[in-house]
Amino acid sequence: MPDLMTIARTEHDGGDLLGALSELFEPADVRPEGYPDAVIWQGGNFDGSVNPVAHSLTDAYALLGTLAAVDILGLPFYAVPMWAQYRHDTKLEALSWFGNMPCTSIKWSTAGDAYVNDGEGGRVVVMGKSGNAPLRTQAGVYCNVRPYGPITVVRCMPCLPYSQNRSVFEVDAETGNIHSEMNTPGIQMAYAGRRFLQMVHETGAIGRVAFKPTQAMEDGINSGLLSWLLDGTKFNVGRKYAVDGYVEHRERVDRIVNLLPDDFKDGMEDWGGQIEQHISDTNYGLLLWDLIEQQDTIVLATDLDGDRLTDLLADVSEPLRAFGQRVVDAVGSNAKMRDLWGEMGYTTGNGRDMTSVMYRMHGPPIHEQTLGSADAMLLRLLDGDESMGGTKRPYDPRIHFVLIRDAYRDANPDNATLHAWLDDTLAKFDEVYSGERPGFLDGYAQLKQTITPWGG
Repeated sequence: MPDLMTIARTEHDGGDLLGALSELFEPADVRPEGYPDAVIWQGGNFDGSVNPVAHSLTDAYALLGTLAAVDILGLPFYAVPMWAQYRHDTKLEALSWFGNMPCTSIKWSTAGDAYVNDGEGGRVVVMGKSGNAPLRTQAGVYCNVRPYGPITVVRCMPCLPYSQNRSVFEVDAETGNIHSEMNTPGIQMAYAGRRFLQMVHETGAIGRVAFKPTQAMEDGINSGLLSWLLDGTKFNVGRKYAVDGYVEHRERVDRIVNLLPDDFKDGMEDWGGQIEQHISDTNYGLLLWDLIEQQDTIVLATDLDGDRLTDLLADVSEPLRAFGQRVVDAVGSNAKMRDLWGEMGYTTGNGRDMTSVMYRMHGPPIHEQTLGSADAMLLRLLDGDESMGGTKRPYDPRIHFVLIRDAYRDANPDNATLHAWLDDTLAKFDEVYSGERPGFLDGYAQLKQTITPWGG
């Protein structure tokens, strides 16, 4: 059983976390291609009945919750050291190790604003901040898919409209103009668009497009790529952009098309469904309507708009329930919205159970924790008062068990015994956490007693 408090204290104090964790695990029998010296560990029950999943060992509660969960469950796993100090010390090479693991993996949240030791007695902000952008590039990620309730957002990556080239980033001393350079990978955008259309075809959900070709030249190219993808299919496009991006930017779009595999559109001639093209801003309001009306919807967006849309999707149900309770109270009813919400067929919670999957150009997908590393909550644990005198609730580690369940299902699609066991363990978790939420260490101890590990 790992000493979670000692590990938490070691990480917080900048101690030898690598040494501490090396004592918990064995060196793994696999390495990512091209990185023979990568530090990869393994643990759990390698009984041959389950394909293992790789975990990134990151920061704060994302790290601590993962260590607790893998110890409780006993499933076979690989682990890649990837906390802030280690990312910095390896000059981000640890991201390449994780991004090239030859198995389904889970990327737990990383701390982007962490201070680390610079090796010369000083403190600096961790290299690469959260490391998300370089990880996605190293892993060949082309999109992130986030389902929540009736809505799924397909978010193309890495298409961040932020400065991505430090050497040309500058602030002009005379004009105050901020100059930066961004690069949107068109090939990844094509793959994301194809996955979006495939999902619309297979699910029957409405497909909404969240681009802004009226203002952003990049989105003109993106809409042109989508127009090229739609050509020759059976999709019905309702609302259309005023200008067809492929007509406007054909020569530029074809430069991307010419780099795609020759069979890229094979089979798409039989795909069909309903597509609506919207200016990206409009999708924020539409998302609320689709959630309220329980309309199955799939949204295609670039990185920034997709990030904002999923943040809204994660957070909006609590305000909707609060507003609903005000209406209920105003009409003099004794009903409670937390009960009515489920009775009316709504399934979204407080966003803490939202998960996502990053799809790669080559290799298995990466499941991703969408919430932060909860570093402030970890400080409360280290200070000895998780509830801050009863004003706060302790950390809820459910996301770890949900995401682990999803990843192992993905890696073992035909293992019905495993699927049933995973569902049972999540049900047992909910029994432990159904009432007053226990403190993190107390909850860990209760789960250890309640859940029989895999093969145990």
